Amino acid sequence: MNGASDVIIVGGGLMGSSAALFLRGHGISVTLLETDLIGRQASGTNFGNVRRQGRPIHQLPLANRASAIWRRSRELLGADVEYLQSGHIRVCYRERPELVGSMEDYAAKARLEGLDLELLSGNALRDKFPFFGPDVLAGSYSAMDGHANPRLAAPAFARAAQKLGAIIHENTKIVDAQKVGEDFIVTAANGRTFRAPILLITAGAWGNALSSQFGEPVPIVSRGPNMSVTEPVPYAILPAVGVMTPIEEETVYFRQVARGNIVLGGSTRGPSFPDQYRAYVEPQNTLTQLQQIRRLAPALGKLNIIRVWSGIEGYMPDSQPVMGPSATTSGLYYAFGFSGSGFQIGPGVGETMAEIIATGGTDIPMEPYRIGRFAKG
Repeated sequence: MNGASDVIIVGGGLMGSSAALFLRGHGISVTLLETDLIGRQASGTNFGNVRRQGRPIHQLPLANRASAIWRRSRELLGADVEYLQSGHIRVCYRERPELVGSMEDYAAKARLEGLDLELLSGNALRDKFPFFGPDVLAGSYSAMDGHANPRLAAPAFARAAQKLGAIIHENTKIVDAQKVGEDFIVTAANGRTFRAPILLITAGAWGNALSSQFGEPVPIVSRGPNMSVTEPVPYAILPAVGVMTPIEEETVYFRQVARGNIVLGGSTRGPSFPDQYRAYVEPQNTLTQLQQIRRLAPALGKLNIIRVWSGIEGYMPDSQPVMGPSATTSGLYYAFGFSGSGFQIGPGVGETMAEIIATGGTDIPMEPYRIGRFAKG
């Protein structure tokens, strides 16, 4: 037995790393186990949106909790994760004017949850955001949202947790987990074993492999986001920008980092292969993404793409994560399957799971995320 602690966390992405940090804040000993390197998969390869708008209304309390953490991230982590509270705007196209009504309805409901949105159209929209193309009809602007660097975030949370005493093992692939008496025993591919009375599974697209060992399989599927970045240009676009649309090809988004590069995401996703720990960018998807970006902000079509990438994300049928206690096994908890929308809420997920484990409860609504919703019969 390589070590015992109060909690074992399997999965070293943003959820697992932040949970480790906040558990240490409660004085609970933690061992964090990661198959590869901290933040290597979905947590480090996503777009970096720190947006609340566009989420289900029931998720806004969790998103609000996360936003408060992002705002104090430099102080909390002792590191810069390039968080910019530079705003976020979500727009719709002229061919779908009915979506303006949807924006208005969402804004009214979001306001009750503490998210203030400004609806813009016509000259007001063009004056504030002159880079939009003529097809853009209206937008919903959140001044308190923004973006951060996903390549920096999870490692920064992990380092902060480690400074507080968390034990972290990278390159440790867990192949078996079982409860023996009062403790969980998890076994790595290299034969190492770890013991704790509480197990938190934050393994992303690989979560089902472990939840199934406790009689709780879930219908998770893996997909690869289509990501790219341009050459640097003068910094001029402050908010992160996205499209509200029912058409997958149109769901593009972009943000400009302080160095000047434009990060592009969205549109058609590519294939991913969790068993091989590989995801691939298909050239046609990048071309489609560029076509849609030119429609959204025509000037971006003149820029050169200097890098493309993807990662492995886990998607649930209802796009809601599995989060909270197991329905079959005491001491077992889950937080995975965030369906391409986990980066912003990640720190809030970590704090909430730590709170549940340490105190037995939370004020954050958890019912939509329970794993029991997938139980048969």
